[in-house]
Amino acid sequence: MQKRINIQQTDPEAYKAMYPLERYLSASSLQTTHKNLIKIRASQINGCAFCINLHTKEAREAGETEQRIYLLNAWKEVEIFSDAEKALLALTEAVSLIKDHVTDEVYTTAASFFDEKYLAQIIMAIVTINAWNRIAITTHLQPQI
Repeated sequence: MQKRINIQQTDPEAYKAMYPLERYLSASSLQTTHKNLIKIRASQINGCAFCINLHTKEAREAGETEQRIYLLNAWKEVEIFSDAEKALLALTEAVSLIKDHVTDEVYTTAASFFDEKYLAQIIMAIVTINAWNRIAITTHLQPQI
């Protein structure tokens, strides 16, 4: 794989501009489980090895089970995720795959489980991990193994 720019070293201020979003999300009322599901699923969709590696480790440390992590890529096919988590995952997929647009059905289903403020935090978490995925993928950021 061809070596690419390291934004954190080349332009640390640009990289640091992402941190206020992370601080906001850390202080938000989003459940840790929800944050982890969003980060892992969006990273799977985007094919971001760095973020999949990082966020699955974080999820395990926070108490997420191996089984749920393994089955996350097939969440529609299993009953191990709650209906609220499935709505969260559907919204994560729709926002991550934005070219297909977020349908009224996906949005309305998510809105039926979460109040407006929590839904806003979910959307911001999805947007933030997608931004990190794009940075890591574009720059060939490698997982810490």
